[in-house]
Amino acid sequence: MQVTDTIADLLTRIRNASYSKHESVEVPASREKKAIVQILVDEGYIKRFTVSDDGKQGMIKIFLKYQGDRGKKPVITGLKRVSKPGLRIYSDVEHMPKVMKGLGTAIISTSHGIMTDRQARKENVGGEVLAFVW
Repeated sequence: MQVTDTIADLLTRIRNASYSKHESVEVPASREKKAIVQILVDEGYIKRFTVSDDGKQGMIKIFLKYQGDRGKKPVITGLKRVSKPGLRIYSDVEHMPKVMKGLGTAIISTSHGIMTDRQARKENVGGEVLAFVW
């Protein structure tokens, strides 16, 4: 199956798996997806991820994180794809979006790589706003 928006596919798979309370989810691997998933690990939204090589492009296995006594509630309460293939959204450092007044995270693709909105402000770079996570 050909997917035109691979980032939206990644976010949708994570969202659906966390709402269904799955322990993990697998997505086809790419450098961009690995960087996004690494940000989710660093920000504490998911436990960890592994990359397996299947001879083609590989697979990323993402282990989801839940909060509460018995893991009832997903840590990720929302994922939103902002910039789409049909409508790209760019932001300079002065107009960098804050997700839920700073409680969430915006994932930005910059000339220095994929990073969070806080890192982009610190490095004084703008870029394409890929997604919001809260």
